Amino acid sequence: MARTKTGFVRRRRHKKVLKQTKGQWGTRSKNFKRANEAMMRSLWYAYRDRRQRRRQLRRLWIQRINAAARINGMKYSQLVYGLKRAGVELDRKSLASLAVTDAATFSKVVDLAKQSL
Repeated sequence: MARTKTGFVRRRRHKKVLKQTKGQWGTRSKNFKRANEAMMRSLWYAYRDRRQRRRQLRRLWIQRINAAARINGMKYSQLVYGLKRAGVELDRKSLASLAVTDAATFSKVVDLAKQSL
């Protein structure tokens, strides 16, 4: 029986890695070993930063809500507590979009929270 080498399988794997690192600088896009290191790190960064993006967006929403709430004479924590007591189930994303796009509706929400306190 003839000996089988990994020629086709290895070439296919190398091509896949080199294709993923196409825009990298220097040997990170040409040398398989360096390209594989770069690809592994970039995939890990992508995984990590998908989670960090959610954290950063939540921080941004809270800052926007707080700024709009202070314009209406209330603090963020008081607003959230008042909305919870009033039974309003608006999440921070929708509250932030209300604060940015529709200030009149947001002020009504703030008034509702003030009444429940």
